[in-house]
Parts: sequence; C-alpha cells; structure tokens
Amino acid sequence: MKDLHSHILYGIDDGCKTLDEALNLLKLSKKRGIDEIILTPHYIENSKFNCNNFNKKTLFEELKNKLREEQIDIKIYLGNEVFFTDNFLNLIANGEIETLNNSKYILFEFPMGPIYNNTSEIISMLISRGYVPILAHPERYYRFQEHPEIAKEYLRMGVHLQGNFTSLFGKYGKTSLKTLKYLLKKHYISFLGSDTHHEIKYNAKKVRKKLLKITKDVDYVNDLLENNFNKVINDDEIGILR
Repeated sequence: MKDLHSHILYGIDDGCKTLDEALNLLKLSKKRGIDEIILTPHYIENSKFNCNNFNKKTLFEELKNKLREEQIDIKIYLGNEVFFTDNFLNLIANGEIETLNNSKYILFEFPMGPIYNNTSEIISMLISRGYVPILAHPERYYRFQEHPEIAKEYLRMGVHLQGNFTSLFGKYGKTSLKTLKYLLKKHYISFLGSDTHHEIKYNAKKVRKKLLKITKDVDYVNDLLENNFNKVINDDEIGILR
C-alpha cells in the first residue's frame, strides 16, 4: 500500500514534532504495510504553518539520511497540503509550496465550512497552467457530506479526489464514513492517504479488505492503493471519471 497524504515531516505543522517521532511513525507505517509515502505538511498562508520549500527540503534530506542509516526500507517523497488560496501560482513561483514529488499534481484542502465563491475560477487557473489539483479528504467537508453528488462537478473541472484511510474506520464519524462510501462506490475517489499526524491505527490488509467490500472491484482498489500513486510519482497522466 502507498500513502499520498501524511504529516510526518517534523517540526513545521501540527504533525510530528521531532526527527525521532517521524522515524518511529515511518517504522510503524512500514510495519503496517506501507512501502511508499508522500510527506505533505500543511501550508496555510499568514499562519505559522508556512515553511518554504528550501527549509522543507533541508528537513526532508535529514530524514532520508536517517532512514538510510537505520535501514528503514520505506520510500519517502515531498509535497504539501496547501490550504485553498487564490495565490497558488505565486506561492509555487516563489518556492513556498511544493507539488507532489515535483510533479504537476498539487494537493490542497478546503475550509471545513463554506467554500469560497471563486473556487471554480482558481481551480481553472491552476489547470490552465498545467497543474492537476487533488482535493484532500472530501468526505470531511460539510458541503460534500450534505450533497455528495457535487463531487461530480469537481471531477468535471479536472480535480482528483483523495479520501482518508482512517475515514473508513470511523475516525471522523458516521457521516464522513457514509460520504466516503458513496464516493468510492461511484469511483469518484482517485487516491487514498492516511493524513496521519501522530499515529497509524490500520494496516494494509484491513484497508484492502474494507475497500473490496465497499467497491467489489479489485482493479479499482489496486488503482486506489498503488497504481494512481505511482502515476503521480512519475508525473504520468491519470484518467478521471467526468
């Protein structure tokens, strides 16, 4: 299993605080069946979660070196989870935010409550510049919970959706679970990620079993857990259900 979304890069957001905590969480991730993981610290403009790319890469290289020293066999890549902004392009150009493994794919999140009125325009602007937006955990947003069918609108725009593994096991409540099940049955989700900050409470076998029970589709589950992740890492194209 491969993990598109995590907060393991230490000391720069509300995830892991120290190098040792990050190493222990990566060890546990490997033990639970995760072979590759993208580190996606929050980037929120005008907040304390605004580590730039230079500093992120310094921490990332330290962590990679420590993994080699301790012979922890897990591959890590660098990205961001960017809080939605009309300033995406400037942040990319100024070296503030990181796409996923330096690809065209960029992971972003919405506010939990109302979504901005100019959302469609900003997404269209990103896509017109060659970027592929991936919306983190749609099942957690009130708007998607109340009207899960709106996911189709984002797919039509060219946005991919990333659900959280932990939503499958009730971490965010029954409504998030119900919403994610709906999105999975419709094949609207392209990726899954842990969104882990400090703990791993699942394993690859349980996740796969749960997904197969929901979707009844082995090929789709393989795309969710491995194939689409690989395409992001290699900056390849991913088909989207429109």
